[in-house]
Amino acid sequence: MLSIGNLSKTSGVKVPTIRYYEKIGLIAPADRSQGNQRRYEADDLKRLIFIKHARDLGFHLDDIKSLLTLKEDTSCPCSGADEILTRHLSDVRNRISRLQRLEAELERMSHCEGECVAECSVIESLADHSHCLYEH
Repeated sequence: MLSIGNLSKTSGVKVPTIRYYEKIGLIAPADRSQGNQRRYEADDLKRLIFIKHARDLGFHLDDIKSLLTLKEDTSCPCSGADEILTRHLSDVRNRISRLQRLEAELERMSHCEGECVAECSVIESLADHSHCLYEH
C-alpha cells in the first residue's frame, strides 16, 4: 500500500493532481486507513503512470478516459485507440504548422535597424494587420 505522498513521489504526479484525478474519476477513490489517509495499490500506481505518460504526450483528459476504458476491456478492437491517436497526431501537426508560421512571422519582423521608436520596424510590423497569421 502506498500513501498519496509515496504515490506522488513514485509516479512524478503532484498530490493535488492525484486528488483531482480521483475526483474526476480517472483513478478510483483510494481506500482509507483507520487514520483516514488515502492508501493506493500497485495497480493504482500503474494507472497513474499511464495517465502521466498520456498527459506528457499532450492527450486531453477525455481522451485519456477513453483510452483507459479501452485498456480495461481487452476484448475491444484497438481501432478506438488508433482513432484517438490519429486525431491527436493531427492536432499536434496543426499546432506545429501554426508555430512554424509564427516563427517565420517573428523572424520577418526582427532585425530592427531604426534608432528610435518612430523608425522601429518591430512596432511597424505589429501595426501591420495585413500579415495576420490567425483568423479570429
